Amino acid sequence: MKTDFSSQKFERLDWLLFGGFVLLKIIIHLFTDGPGQYGYFRDELYYLDCATHLDWGYVDHPPLSILILAITRGLFGSSMLSIRMPVILIGAATVVLSGLVAREMGGGRFSQALTCLAVLVAPVFLTMGSFFSMNAFDQFFWALGAYLIALLIRTDDARLWLWFGLAAGLGLENKLSMAFFGLGLIAAMILTPMRKHFLKWRFWVGGLIAVVLFLPHIIWQLKYDWPTLEFMRNARLFKNMPTTLVKFFLGQIILIGPLNAPLWVAGLLFGLLSKRGGAFRHFSIIYIVAFVVFYLTNGKVYYLSPAYPMLLALGAVWLEGMLVLRRRARAAVAVFLFIGGLAMAPYAIPVLPVETFLRYQEALGLRAPQQERAHTGLLPQHFGDRFGWEEFVSMVGDAYNKLDPVDRTRCSIFVSNFAEAGAIDLFGQRFGLPRAISGHMTHYIWGPGNATGEVMLVYWNEREELGKLFEEVIEVARFHHPYVMDRQNNRPLYLCRRLKLPVRQAWKQVKIFQ
Repeated sequence: MKTDFSSQKFERLDWLLFGGFVLLKIIIHLFTDGPGQYGYFRDELYYLDCATHLDWGYVDHPPLSILILAITRGLFGSSMLSIRMPVILIGAATVVLSGLVAREMGGGRFSQALTCLAVLVAPVFLTMGSFFSMNAFDQFFWALGAYLIALLIRTDDARLWLWFGLAAGLGLENKLSMAFFGLGLIAAMILTPMRKHFLKWRFWVGGLIAVVLFLPHIIWQLKYDWPTLEFMRNARLFKNMPTTLVKFFLGQIILIGPLNAPLWVAGLLFGLLSKRGGAFRHFSIIYIVAFVVFYLTNGKVYYLSPAYPMLLALGAVWLEGMLVLRRRARAAVAVFLFIGGLAMAPYAIPVLPVETFLRYQEALGLRAPQQERAHTGLLPQHFGDRFGWEEFVSMVGDAYNKLDPVDRTRCSIFVSNFAEAGAIDLFGQRFGLPRAISGHMTHYIWGPGNATGEVMLVYWNEREELGKLFEEVIEVARFHHPYVMDRQNNRPLYLCRRLKLPVRQAWKQVKIFQ
């Protein structure tokens, strides 16, 4: 279906529209993501460690986002605002791409602006722009994929498959969930007239481009005996919070924003049931496939978030058609979404002091969905895991510096998870601490370093387990912080001496891939 784009040329007002949303997105995070009461998010500490071990893969993610972080860190340092600039900028690009999807669907400026606004204020998109992770990039690559498919549907230009293959390949090198976009797209092509593209060579070349780009990570997986599959299995069985279909659906409403729900539900139905929206039915089918896959595999609620820009765009195009020439009604809808975004913003980004947020959360009676079994505490996990890291390192540093000089030269520091290791590696220099070692995730692959087992400070819950490995185990400190997750609180630090077996043999017993 070829379309005349003569009426779709960018004008000055369009540049102002999208530029305004870019500026607003950046301003929001500049004033909330930098130094303040809230600190580094736990995953950021791990990713900073990964950025010092550049490779084609890591246990729980491909390498692209880490390469970006390594470049950013090298140019601008490791401050919170510095390392978060890439996700702020890519989040702004996601907002714009979402509006462009509505544009390619034939939507006018109202539907484009409404889509941008809905994505801008959606809690999960605000959250993913507030700390560094591959998830903000995942949202971008899904939005980019949706834009290219919308453009392909509008123009029937098979050359776009080559660009889609490039986007899909880079998306896979960022996060494996891009594969579910592809799976949904294949299902949508089978079920729609777009199946004719199976006969076009550019479709297959685009697929080949994606495979070639993803191949280095596959080779890395093969080299290390497919650790990501082990991680995904363990996460599904032991880490991720089990949920019912109803709770999974309600979680979507909370994370995308309750006042955004009518818009994306309308978009889903518009694509499935309307003749006018049927040209872009692919996006509704992609969403349904992704929803089913993530639910059946016990995925976290936020895994589905990249699928929403295309549904919000569909919903905005539908609503624009329903409100032709009704300026007051359009303005009311925009104000409605904006107010909903303001109400949910304290749940998504650290705009309130902790005690104020706790009172706000209690007043509204709404809590973010629990996504991991161990994520319990006063605060939502994406807030609670930003506290206590410097205090934890200070505790370890105090214990380390109380050792006699000979023991300090032989002492290594073993911790239970990647965030603790990352915290010590980031903040430990001020206490003269060596780099930490851990059996958690990719730290296990990096190995025990120069540890001898003669003297170790070990941050671990189970004293009995340590007693089987060391001849002497003495508790020397205990960590407590009022705001951290319960799993991280009231835990002991042990001074352990004389490992009973060779370090390499003991290392095989500490692997944690979940």
